[in-house]
Amino acid sequence: MDGIEISALHKIYGKTPAVRGVNLSIEPGEFVVILGPSGCGKSTLLRMIAGLEDITSGTISIGDTIVNQVEPGGRGCAMVFQNYALYPHMTVAENIGYAPKVAGVSKLERHARVADVAAMLGLQGLLDRRPGQLSGGQRQRVAMGRAMIRAPRVFLFDEPLSNLDAKLRIQMRLEIKRLHRELKTTSIFVTHDQMEAMTLADKLVVMNGGLIEQVGAPTDIYHRPATRFVADFLGSPPMNFIPGRIGAEGRAVANNGLLLCADAFWELAPNTEIVIGIRPAALQISDFKALGGLPFDIEMQEDLGTELHIHGVAASQRVTMVRPADSPLPTDPFAVSIPARAIHLFRVSDGKRVDPHVINLPETLNGDSRWNAKQLLSI
Repeated sequence: MDGIEISALHKIYGKTPAVRGVNLSIEPGEFVVILGPSGCGKSTLLRMIAGLEDITSGTISIGDTIVNQVEPGGRGCAMVFQNYALYPHMTVAENIGYAPKVAGVSKLERHARVADVAAMLGLQGLLDRRPGQLSGGQRQRVAMGRAMIRAPRVFLFDEPLSNLDAKLRIQMRLEIKRLHRELKTTSIFVTHDQMEAMTLADKLVVMNGGLIEQVGAPTDIYHRPATRFVADFLGSPPMNFIPGRIGAEGRAVANNGLLLCADAFWELAPNTEIVIGIRPAALQISDFKALGGLPFDIEMQEDLGTELHIHGVAASQRVTMVRPADSPLPTDPFAVSIPARAIHLFRVSDGKRVDPHVINLPETLNGDSRWNAKQLLSI
């Protein structure tokens, strides 16, 4: 297994920067997902690793070798594309076995390797068919087989599930995860789909505008987004945002004057412009008279069977709350509150996260109602 080291990597098309100073370490055998919107530079980064795009500046190392000047065929990478990239006139067996054939592998060994790969992917009964006779999911498995038979140092996946329907995407996600656990090959998977990112990644890389916004375990990034962009991009329904400022006591106050959270305090200058973020599932029903309670006016409800999405207005902003489908709601209008341990605050000036300095709770933790936030958030 080989790791990958990317240092100060830039890619510029004319005067347009596509990748800007990317630094990234990938451990041997790690499954890394690069997540971001269209145009963020994720596919360009993948293609530079593969050798399909020239590097403007910076270095890429695979194992102990800097591969900037190494041809694609010499890097030990196998790529799986969104559009399958199969030869339509060849059978499944011929498509899978094409790379070994070009490499001069004997017919006997080639057939044995094709049979092994087909067994791993459940393609044994399809080896004599051509791509036009296969479903989308079957074609994608053949494309994966073409990559696997090369026994590469690194697998590169460029949005391979984008052309599949929802059910097939779930099946292929599970298939890719199973194969990685079995093969343990270093893998990089590019996608704009947060479900794929959260379920597949050992390490998640979020990109925006050619820059890396955050790197970490998927659950860590979900629960502690480093920037407002990451918070907004990751999560469905997306995070609610309420603009405001820091009050005199260090509390967050909405622009309409309502206190946003009674129990969290920040070491920021009074009147610092901020945005408070709260996941829809973290909003709690509250008493109108409670400190920090925000009147909530329902506009629309969506019943998804297992959960209820409630859309409305609080603190003069449109927000969404998620509740179990069978949970009763108070009579409209009612109030909601933002729990201190679920709050996210971002500076307007740079979009970066700022954790609370102190979280105030009832006397349930060691008899102390005022806890250092870093200590509390680590529990």
